Amino acid sequence: MAVAAPIFFDDITRYINLVLFLFTLVIEGVAFVHCLTQRSDAFPAIGTLPKGAWLGIVGITLLLTVLFFQPGINLFGLIGITAAAIYLLDVRVGLRDVADGHGPW
Repeated sequence: MAVAAPIFFDDITRYINLVLFLFTLVIEGVAFVHCLTQRSDAFPAIGTLPKGAWLGIVGITLLLTVLFFQPGINLFGLIGITAAAIYLLDVRVGLRDVADGHGPW
């Protein structure tokens, strides 16, 4: 009798799901720590949400990702990666420009 999936299929999917979960936690954690270490007066200078709002968004999604752990990425993990990616790819760049003095402000 032929088996459609190899014997180690469950092991592979378990490791892939674990890697995806750890990737989610790392991205959200980096965004949270970076936001935590920035000056609060730099956020209005780049025209974005205040520091407390970003800490709340990224922190709550990080907490929900950990609390509602499922194999792979759950809905809260997807929302958390999206929020962390927006912060890291948009807000962090503006904050870096403010700190370096290269922005138009």
